[in-house]
Amino acid sequence: MKGIEKITSRIEAEARAEADGILEKAGTEAERIRTEAGGHAQERYWELIRAGVKETEQRVRRLDAAAQMEMRKALLSLKQELVARAFDRACELILGLPRAEYVEFLARQAADAANFGAGELIFNEKDSAIAGAVLKRANALIEERGIPGLLRLSQETRPMLGGLILRDGNVEVNCTVETLVALCRNDLATQVAEAMFD
Repeated sequence: MKGIEKITSRIEAEARAEADGILEKAGTEAERIRTEAGGHAQERYWELIRAGVKETEQRVRRLDAAAQMEMRKALLSLKQELVARAFDRACELILGLPRAEYVEFLARQAADAANFGAGELIFNEKDSAIAGAVLKRANALIEERGIPGLLRLSQETRPMLGGLILRDGNVEVNCTVETLVALCRNDLATQVAEAMFD
């Protein structure tokens, strides 16, 4: 029996040694796989972090560009509104001139518009009170150019802020304050904006 026990013991020892070797080899392989997997996982983690950071930076740039564009649009809109107010204020200042200055202003407009010295002057209801003074001064200015001042007053009135319309036959020359300021606005808007915002 002792022989069988020895053989059994030896087989068992060899089997145990072989099993220990297999276990050690499996443990080493498992550790290598775990390390490799951990490295891949860590690498993948950092790839995702870098991709997220890049996407976030791109999104921030897009949002910043959109915000900058909205700010420029709002600023442009504000500038346009302020320029419009400046020209509205110009209308108010012309309409608010002292009587003598306003009469002179309208007379010069009428005289400049009356190339041949003739025509009818049309006013709004409010300015019809000074129409006679404007007519007299406009005819005098025309005569200073060496042509007869033949302007006359129309019985017609028109709805306008101020100023006048010169009608000569079928031709009308619009010298209303709002039209004169609008014409100046086309020429001066850029200069007004520069003066206001520089």
